[in-house]
Amino acid sequence: MKYKGYEAKIEYDDEDRLFFGRVINIKDVIVFDGLSVDELEQSFHKVIDEYLTDCQVLNKTPEKPTFELSSSTNAG
Repeated sequence: MKYKGYEAKIEYDDEDRLFFGRVINIKDVIVFDGLSVDELEQSFHKVIDEYLTDCQVLNKTPEKPTFELSSSTNAG
């Protein structure tokens, strides 16, 4: 899942019946969850927008991803 240049790894918790994700390739920890794919995507967009707003308020440069998982190619 991608949004504004940020990429997330998504997992599913069978016990809680909940999707959850974590933004990857940055040092800051950004996590989100949702009961459906649509809710998960909305949650992802919301936390990225909040992260960027918080960085602006704190006069901090937001981290940019260092590597894009989906842009890697497989040899062979």
